[in-house]
Amino acid sequence: MPFADRQRSQLNWVVRKMLSYFAAPRLNMREDYEKVRRRQRQLAVLPHPSYHALDVEIMSADGDHPIPVRVFHPRERQRDEVLLFFHGGGWVTGDIESYTPACATMADLTGCVVASVDYRLAPEHPFPAGLEDCLRVAQLFLADPTRAGAEPDDEVILIGDSAGGNLTAAVSLALRERGEPGAKRQIMLYPVTHWDHDPSTSPFASVRNHGDDYRLTNTEVQDYFDLYVPDRAERAQPLVAPLMAGDLSGQPDTLIITAELDLLCDEGEAYGSALEAAGNVVRVHRVSGALHGFIALPRFSRSLREAYEHINAFLDGREEHAASATAAETT
Repeated sequence: MPFADRQRSQLNWVVRKMLSYFAAPRLNMREDYEKVRRRQRQLAVLPHPSYHALDVEIMSADGDHPIPVRVFHPRERQRDEVLLFFHGGGWVTGDIESYTPACATMADLTGCVVASVDYRLAPEHPFPAGLEDCLRVAQLFLADPTRAGAEPDDEVILIGDSAGGNLTAAVSLALRERGEPGAKRQIMLYPVTHWDHDPSTSPFASVRNHGDDYRLTNTEVQDYFDLYVPDRAERAQPLVAPLMAGDLSGQPDTLIITAELDLLCDEGEAYGSALEAAGNVVRVHRVSGALHGFIALPRFSRSLREAYEHINAFLDGREEHAASATAAETT
């Protein structure tokens, strides 16, 4: 797999100090998750470009609860694909309200219809509740894209960021395990793919190098896992930690985009390597100098624009050209 430049840029201490000011507040997520949810919703109502959206509800498989889905239509539809989006937030925060600006941007910058899933959150609904909701919506949308206002033959592509990237991988694995038709393609942005984020035991250097100073911290990720999967014995199973899967064959063509200064960088790229080793078509691109969560940045952000260049290339089947162009820019 022709990964783009895999050497981390050597940031001097002045740049590191500046970036540290963008680090996440040192919250006790196990106690403060409700405050974070409220703050996210407050930020989401700030002025942003207008968008056209339609809210629909999908009934859960057991008929116990509805699963809200917000469908965003781009200002100019340029592609037939539907992007079925699973949001981030550590399976604990985030929802279709707080991710509305990001999804409206996604629709406009890709020219695709975007369907955002408001899956149940921990700790009120721990694993596998959120995954079950995402799986249910994926099953129905893959079988009938018209639920998103698309044409019957339009392709549904799974996409998610952070914990949503984890859910993207888990949905694809679950569909294969059940022998059900899966997506042809999937996109993961800085996904969670492993269960261990303790810097003293993690197999990944990015956990040790970027878990204290930047946007997402080791402590925060471990708090999220405590809320999402309280039973530590369950965390190494593939539907929680996809990198632990013994069999990764039969997965969709995959684009993984990582952020250089993100503690999840190495595990996202390791998942790409594991998918490729299992015979899947995979592209991985690392956004240099980027922090975790850049998908929510303003449209003029360099990190955001670079990510969408590769997403659009992947959607158009131009991913090799995009990777070559980026490599040339860095030389």
